[in-house]
Amino acid sequence: MASGEFDLVIRGGMIVTPAGLVEADLGVTGEVVVAIGEKLGAGQREINAGGHYVLPGGVDPHCHIEQLSGGGIMNADTFETATRSAAFGGTTSVISFAAQHRGMNLATVVADYAALARKGAVIDHAFHLMIANPDRQTIEHDLPALIRAGHRSVKVFMTYDKVQVNDEQLLDILLASRQNGALVCVHAENHGLLKWMGERLVARGYIAPKYHAVSHPRAAEIEAIYRVIAFAEFIDQPVMIFHVSTAEGAEVIRQARGRGVKVFAETCPHYLFQTAEDLVLPGYEGARMICSPPQRTASDQAALWQALELGDLQVISSDHAPYRMDATGKFSASATPGFKQIANGMPGLEMRLPLLFDAMVSRAPEARKHENLMRFVEWTATAPARIYDLAGKGAIAVGADADLAIWNPAREVTLTDELHDNTGYNPYRGRKITGWPETIIQRGAVLIEHGTLHAKPGQGRLMLRQPGPATQPTGRLAPEFDPARNFGADLS
Repeated sequence: MASGEFDLVIRGGMIVTPAGLVEADLGVTGEVVVAIGEKLGAGQREINAGGHYVLPGGVDPHCHIEQLSGGGIMNADTFETATRSAAFGGTTSVISFAAQHRGMNLATVVADYAALARKGAVIDHAFHLMIANPDRQTIEHDLPALIRAGHRSVKVFMTYDKVQVNDEQLLDILLASRQNGALVCVHAENHGLLKWMGERLVARGYIAPKYHAVSHPRAAEIEAIYRVIAFAEFIDQPVMIFHVSTAEGAEVIRQARGRGVKVFAETCPHYLFQTAEDLVLPGYEGARMICSPPQRTASDQAALWQALELGDLQVISSDHAPYRMDATGKFSASATPGFKQIANGMPGLEMRLPLLFDAMVSRAPEARKHENLMRFVEWTATAPARIYDLAGKGAIAVGADADLAIWNPAREVTLTDELHDNTGYNPYRGRKITGWPETIIQRGAVLIEHGTLHAKPGQGRLMLRQPGPATQPTGRLAPEFDPARNFGADLS
């Protein structure tokens, strides 16, 4: 191999940088981007990207990988299969969960998940600390130590019997996260509403998969988002609302951000491209589409796109939660289960970016393609990297990690069930899309080229994080926390 000025040069691609779209060469030395410009010197390896887009590798900050559900079901993917699938879909960084359950020690949980990822992950990864056992050991000792060690995000559920935290526990977690510098991510649905509706449906014999959508009233999301924002505003702790599915939920977030509350929010492709009608399938096929919160309506889709454009929602994640359509997954309780017995979740890691590229870029009017391409990169890579403090990720710039995806904007694909994860089905099979990530690079090394994976299990790195702007409180104390207004009480 001839020697060169750079280890790798990508020639003539249309590069999306934070400053805009530029047709240029990109030079990589070691693991980082070191040059963007015309007619760069030779590379030890060169890739011709003429007519292709060069985008930052995607950052998917909401993935359930090799995780035991609250119902005791292990999901379909290992770190190897999930991160392999992510890479084929153009994603080079993921944040999954170190999922504590009742009675578990949080520090042990994190060590166990880190060991699994160290063995299998082919791309870079981080963890949200999922708390379901908020005892004194967790809140006062393990959580602060793990946050300080670089795990700068926490996940809580406001529903599900075996993992939910109550209001007082949620306040404890918010305060501990504020004191130690972590973002709190929330599955926001009202537990009482879900339980009440589910029991009424089952008692009347409405148990087919389609009734899952009815069992999660939109009011459950709206109320829980309002409540967690009220708590976050009271504690002055930044929060991320996961998987917003309703127009009203987005409106509650808009109002809170308008009055200065530090709240971030995401949605997912299944809320942008599917509705509750997608659960109406023959037999038990609707089980493929069961996720929580459920898909809603076409008007909700329009409202969520608008909320993204307005900045009320900042991120599109996959919420990858894979369960096979067999006794190991969706049908673990029975071959003929009711909707309440079917594991919640769908695969999404591989399809997230191609679906969005097709919708936002390929199908956009010519006058909007550039603007939409910038938004695509912002919502799927740059914003999640910025909010979750993933240094060097999510944008193409000199000094950034050379995590890159070279997209063929003309490639047409009809989706099938053949993905690279271990789920066995694709919720979007039959859909025709245009635009595909063909060459994937992480930290300067080619991961995928010509449909072949060139990565070994375990080569992905654990990303430990320093606290950034998203985790910082606003400094606006509620009267009850302000010694000047609470008769001198120190409650911090």
